[in-house]
Amino acid sequence: MLSTEQLSELRLQLLQSKDEVEESLKQNDHFGLERGHAHESMGELSSYDNHPADEGTELYEREKDIALNEHSETQLKNINQALEAMEKGTYGKCEVCGKEIPLERLRALPNTIFCIEHSQDQITSHSRPIEEEVLAPPFGKFDMDDKDEDVAFDAEDSWQAVAEWGTSDTPSDLAFPQDDYSDIYIEADENVGYVEDYENFVGNDMYGKEIKVYPNAQHEQYEEVLDDEGIMTSFGDLPAYEHDPYVDDDK
Repeated sequence: MLSTEQLSELRLQLLQSKDEVEESLKQNDHFGLERGHAHESMGELSSYDNHPADEGTELYEREKDIALNEHSETQLKNINQALEAMEKGTYGKCEVCGKEIPLERLRALPNTIFCIEHSQDQITSHSRPIEEEVLAPPFGKFDMDDKDEDVAFDAEDSWQAVAEWGTSDTPSDLAFPQDDYSDIYIEADENVGYVEDYENFVGNDMYGKEIKVYPNAQHEQYEEVLDDEGIMTSFGDLPAYEHDPYVDDDK
C-alpha cells in the first residue's frame, strides 16, 4: 500500500504533467484542429490552385495533427482518471483485478490505473484506415493465394490492360527497363493467353501428335536460356529413350 509521502509525490507529478499537456494544447489550438478548415492552418484559401502533391502533403500533416491531438487528449484523460482514483482512495490498485500496482510502475507511469497484466496498451488494434485497402494485393478487391493460382481476369489484369495505354512511369522506374514505352508497367512481359513460354511456339494436332516448333523471337530467346543453363527443357533433361511424351500408341 502506498504511503502518504508516496501519494503526494505521485500527485505532484500528475499535476505537473496535466499542466504541461493543457498548456501545450492551448498554445497550439489543439494542433490547429479548432480552426474551421485545414487550409486555415496551412495559410491557404482553397484547393483550387494547389498541386495535388501539395494537397497530399497538407492531408498528411492534418492526419498527423489529428493523431497527436488524440494522443495528448488520451494522456490528459488518463491523468484525470488517476487523480480521481486518488480522491476515491483506489489509486495504486488495478481497476480490473484489484491487485496492488508496483511502485516502480507507478513512478514510471503515474497516470496508470491498471497493472501490467491488464494494461489496455496490450490490446493491438487491427483497424486500419479504409484508404489503405488500395494497398492490399491485388488492390484490395480480390484475395490471392499462392497455393491456388487464379486464372480469372482480376483487378491486376484490369490494371495491366489500362496501363498498356501509358502511365507516368519512365524506364528508370522499373527494375528491368523495357524496350518500348508501351511496356512500361508492372509485369508487362507476362504471358497473355498461355502459361509456359514454349506454348507460344510449339504446337501439335488434335491427337497430341505432329509436334511442330514455330520459330519466332521468343523461341530463340528460350533456346538461348536453355543453352546457357545446359538443359534440354525448362523443367530438366528428357529421358534417354525420348519417346512421345504426349500420347502412347495402343498395342
